[in-house]
Order: sequence, then C-alpha cells, then structure tokens
Amino acid sequence: MPLKSSTAFAFLLTFFLLIAKSLALQTSCNKDPYKQLNLILNPNGTITRPNKPPESLPALNSTLRVLSKDLSINQSKGTWARVYLPREALDRNSKLPLLVFFHGGGFIFLSAASTIFHDFCFNMANDVVAVVASIEYRLAPEHRLPAAYEDAVEALHWIKTDQEADENDWLRNYVDFSSVFLVGSSAGGNIAYNAGLRVASGGDELAPKIKGLILVQPFFGGAHRTGSERRLANEPHLALCSNDAMWKVSLPDGVDRDHEFCNPTVGNGPARVEMIERLGWWVLVTGCGGDPLRDRQVQLVRLMQRKGVRVVGHFTPGGYHGIQDTDPLKAKELYRVIKTFIHALSSQR
Repeated sequence: MPLKSSTAFAFLLTFFLLIAKSLALQTSCNKDPYKQLNLILNPNGTITRPNKPPESLPALNSTLRVLSKDLSINQSKGTWARVYLPREALDRNSKLPLLVFFHGGGFIFLSAASTIFHDFCFNMANDVVAVVASIEYRLAPEHRLPAAYEDAVEALHWIKTDQEADENDWLRNYVDFSSVFLVGSSAGGNIAYNAGLRVASGGDELAPKIKGLILVQPFFGGAHRTGSERRLANEPHLALCSNDAMWKVSLPDGVDRDHEFCNPTVGNGPARVEMIERLGWWVLVTGCGGDPLRDRQVQLVRLMQRKGVRVVGHFTPGGYHGIQDTDPLKAKELYRVIKTFIHALSSQR
C-alpha cells in the first residue's frame, strides 16, 4: 500500500531504524570485550589473566570479630572452602545457620580468596550472625560449565560427609544443619541456583538438607535482549558486550544463551522451578534498577510466583551490578535483608 504522507514515511523509517539499532545491540561490539575485562583470550581457548586482583589470607586471630580458615575439598581440582566463624558463636549455646557462598566473576575470574569476597563474607558472617563457607570452584574457559556446578555439589557433599575430620570442627560444633542456605552473588547466584537443583533433582542424600536459596543479583542471560539490557547496554560495570563475552567462554561449546545454564525461564526451566516448589525451599532474589540483568531477575521471581514458590524479591532503585562488593553501606543493607529473611524462616519452625 503506498504511503499517503511524508509523516507516515518518517514514522516507518524511525520504526525500522529502532529495530536495526536493537538488532545491532544483539550482534555487534565496537571494542574487544576481553580487553575491556583486562583478559587475553588465547588461540587454544584458554584465558590469560594479566593482573591478579588483591587477595586476603584467612585469619585465626582471636581479637577479630570473625575468625576464618581454609579447608581443602579436592586437591586434584584445586577446590577448597574458606570458613568464617563469628567470635560470638564461641560463647553461644545455640548453633548458627550455614551460608554456603559462591563468589561472582562471570565464571571466568576472581576467587574465594579475592579481597572483595573475603571482606564481603567476613562482614556477612558478622552481621547476619552465621557461619559462612565460601567455595573455591574451577573457572572457565579452562573448565566450562557445568564444572563450577560439579564443584559446588562436591562441596556440599564435603560439608555433610567430612564433619568428623578434625579440621572441620567449626562446621561440626557451630552449624545448625537444619538451616542451610546456598548463597551467591552474580555468577555465584547462578551457581547456587543450578547446583541446588542438581542436588535436589537426584534426591542427593550426601548433601545437607537445603532450606533455601539467596540469589544476589544473579547472573542469568538469554538469546533475546530484555528492556534493561538494551537500556543499560553500555553500563560500565557490566556492559552488554562484556556480558556476552563471559557467556561465550563459559557455556558448553555449541550452545546459545537460551541453554538452561544461562536462561532459567525457557525450555525445562519452568519444570525445574516447580521442583523448588515441591521441595518447599524459600528463595530470596535481590537486585537493583541500575543492573542490566534486573529484568531477568524479575522474570525469574515472577515465574517462581506463578509456580507457587515461596519467593521474596527485593529490588532497589539505582545502583549497579556488583554494588554490594564496592559500597559498604549497600552491603550493610543487603546483610540486613538476608538476616531478616533467615530469621523469618527460623520463627516458622
């Protein structure tokens, strides 16, 4: 049908330009995303990480508010746990919840020893008043997913089955194993989610009973862009190109971002959410308006609500992805949300 006016033509032209811009966001990047991440992608598929972020050692100093120590899980894989114990636990008659924590880093960098996560777990143990076990897992692309999930499941086995070992006295003496939560920030939230479902789907008797999931700005994706991803495509803390680059070297070869490891809302995702409902787990999902992944996190919360999962979504305005790792005040707010969530469940016993 011929256009009847220049106004109509201008409208259609604008419409198609907007579509083209949206498609360009899905397919092109102006800069090398690995360079922006300070990483070098090698021809053999590995990554060189030139500048190692600062790391912190555990401390058994009795003058500290929180004690910490490292315990080996699997020496052949290089996996271990850093366990944090609030000093006040030494003088309490009651045992504490256990938060099994998985750090962020897009599956490809950082460590449980990284100072940002050491400080985060130290303060979380103190403020929430809980034992924290922060898990060191293998990184992609040298070990693509599901390697991190496998390491997480093995860590849960270790927590339950190695309690009698002398070095595991903190877990044995101070943990209430009826109050175990899987906690993760960013990629760690993805690991907590997927590892928890792996344990649950097989009726795994070697893992501790899980009471709930605490997903802090969980790192999920998908083949089609959400509104927040388009709106915040160049957000410096998690640019769209960097996001895509991390998924490219983390997912199994030959799959896209609608794989179940990445997108929990498509394919078999709804059925997996139904399993969470049957298990009776509680779920806390936190996020903020300045995070490009916010819409995906909200989508997951809404899917859980439709499936009858007991889920709490806590979303704040502004901010950015990973804000709790760099802003102490925001971290304090998060600890209060986590503590309230855990204590509300404890009062329901």
